[in-house]
Amino acid sequence: MELSVGQVAKRAGVSVSTLHFYEQKELIISYRTASNQRRYKRSVLRRIAVIKAAQNVGLTLQEIKQALAHIPLNENVKKEQWEQLSTIWHQKLEEKMHELKQLQTQLGSCIQCGCLSMESCALYNNNDSNGISGSRSKTQFPKMKEINGH
Repeated sequence: MELSVGQVAKRAGVSVSTLHFYEQKELIISYRTASNQRRYKRSVLRRIAVIKAAQNVGLTLQEIKQALAHIPLNENVKKEQWEQLSTIWHQKLEEKMHELKQLQTQLGSCIQCGCLSMESCALYNNNDSNGISGSRSKTQFPKMKEINGH
């Protein structure tokens, strides 16, 4: 069964422009009728559901595209494929949560410190990466303590 762009948008809960964008990014595929209207296979609905689920957990479209690369655009995402994707994405989410917890800890330290140093702040300038690369000079961004006379 073929679906029009409007039917897919309505059933998938996305805008028509989102469908066009997904097509442009090669996440989904359509074909054209003799009158040059877009038509989609019904299987596109499951693929869009997978894309939306992945976006909802914070994955980028590039990450989603890479994960879906081995599944032909005109095929339905099968249960086994979804299980593989969800396992991979679960690992990515664990990594992101670990990074966010580290960021939260660093932010807590930063709040207690209060220096807002552009040169040595672990949150802003982790491992003095800016100092190593020489991207700023000390006179360009003085420490807040120096500004306040401390």
